[in-house]
Amino acid sequence: MKKCIVLGFIVSLLWFNALAWCDEIAFVGIVKNVAPEALIIRNDLSENAVIGNKIVVGDLLKTGSDGSMGVILKDDTVISMGPNTEILIQTFLFEPAKGDLSFIARMAKGTISYISGQITKLAPDSVHLETPVATIGPRGTHFLVQIEKGKTGLISGE
Repeated sequence: MKKCIVLGFIVSLLWFNALAWCDEIAFVGIVKNVAPEALIIRNDLSENAVIGNKIVVGDLLKTGSDGSMGVILKDDTVISMGPNTEILIQTFLFEPAKGDLSFIARMAKGTISYISGQITKLAPDSVHLETPVATIGPRGTHFLVQIEKGKTGLISGE
């Protein structure tokens, strides 16, 4: 009986370690600041953004009419979002030792300030920000984007 309990305990530890490891693989950034009316939408489930929330590929970051959110990605990219902004983290690969470097985001509406991280410095052609009217390939360190009302959204169809 004791052997079964010990074996069950060991299997449980291994299972929880595997789950934690898988979570770390998917983690690409973190919420560093947030004001009211900011959401993270993941797998069609919406949660209020709070400081410390982990960001993963596929997350839709969304601010309300009074909202703002600041995100720092693993490569030190900084994205600051103003009110009524939607941005989807479509692709993020940051494994410099393997040469796997890519960041693609889709912005449907709103305003962002973007400060380039390591991916832009190491592989500038691997970074793209898609908007309803153009694709931006940053080569410098800082830019601003504002998508005016009335443009067709890429994400929510608004």
